[in-house]
Amino acid sequence: MPTTRRQFLSLAGGVTAAGTIPIVTLRPLHATPAMLNTAIRNVVGEAPIRTGRVKLDIPPLVENGNTVPMMVSVASPMTADDHVKSIHIFNEKNPQPNIGNFYLGPSCGRAQVATRIRLADTQKVVAIARLSDDTFWQVAVDVVVTLAACTEEMN
Repeated sequence: MPTTRRQFLSLAGGVTAAGTIPIVTLRPLHATPAMLNTAIRNVVGEAPIRTGRVKLDIPPLVENGNTVPMMVSVASPMTADDHVKSIHIFNEKNPQPNIGNFYLGPSCGRAQVATRIRLADTQKVVAIARLSDDTFWQVAVDVVVTLAACTEEMN
């Protein structure tokens, strides 16, 4: 039996309507310390993480978590033999624990990155640097946020 014009338009309208339905992905509102550790292990694997050589410059008290300035610097001569390969920034309570990944090379001249981040609540921010000898160095800073970001409800 041939398809009528009305059946065709009905089917086409249904396909079009189905294509406009948003797909909703549910995830936890806050990350957990276990999620933070998993995100860090996804970057460093089983390698040991040492403390030192990395400096995280971030305000310890923030009025508004919507835009928090921060700078990460690593003590490195940035030569071909001894340089920083990457800098990774993590946080403890945002829905996404891995804030950013920055990849560097010896031609950068300085192992330093600056950015602004959003913080959902008072939490720990961790910066990890991977050096050219495949060692990992970290620093962790506790940041107090008085007005949270990332958790505001939409009306």
